[in-house]
Amino acid sequence: MEKIAFLGLGRMGLPMARRLAAAGHPLTVWNRTPGRAGGLTEAASPADAVAGAGVVVTMLSDPQAAAEVAGRFTAHLAPGTLWIDMSSIGPRAVAGLRAQLPGGVALVDAPVLGSVGPAAGGDLVVYAGGEDADLDRAEPVLAHLGRVRRCGGPGTGAALKVVVMGAIVASVTALSEVVAVAEELGVPQEEALEVLAAGPLAGVVARARSTESDFPVRLAAKDLALAGGGPVLAAARQVLLADPSIAERDLSAVVGAVRAG
Repeated sequence: MEKIAFLGLGRMGLPMARRLAAAGHPLTVWNRTPGRAGGLTEAASPADAVAGAGVVVTMLSDPQAAAEVAGRFTAHLAPGTLWIDMSSIGPRAVAGLRAQLPGGVALVDAPVLGSVGPAAGGDLVVYAGGEDADLDRAEPVLAHLGRVRRCGGPGTGAALKVVVMGAIVASVTALSEVVAVAEELGVPQEEALEVLAAGPLAGVVARARSTESDFPVRLAAKDLALAGGGPVLAAARQVLLADPSIAERDLSAVVGAVRAG
């Protein structure tokens, strides 16, 4: 099995790296904050981590982090290396990473949908974009992490993830305001959610009620920024940023934090 370098051991990255190690891949990891390897073989730098690796996986928080870390290892990638970026950074940032590739190095964009529990259990949804040959090579690795959806050419996985997150985050944020209006009108929150859950908004209500997800509000706001778009997504992002006290809590915390205006 190919040696893998895994860079980025945050909430999602560490359980994902552990799954690859458990599958038998020789694995070296690196994280911007040292000492979070959890027993995995930890490199001192990104360049050290990618040395001798046939596959490099990055799982970083935002476009700035991805660009900064990429600048520390891209030049050290050997011809024939496959780089799988699983960060949620959008197609524009992925194109920027692709522009840095040395000759003979391939890039697949493969952001994921799911939280910490699915990451540990291999139940993520992986949106993969790239050239067909590169996707063929990446898929056996990605299959250890979840269900792989091949989206098309380079950048399409990153693009679909932005679309999906824009819909989910904006919907939960809108639901939070609907619930606030309900309470102002004398309808208890739980009654409003129960009725909404019986209709077409069932999935949104389930996400808003989740007690197992761990997707910080600050990252949800970041995903809306990646989407750009019009006034609805922009307004949802402003709602998420309005209460700094929930920034590190799961997205579901926005329900109850919003007050009717």
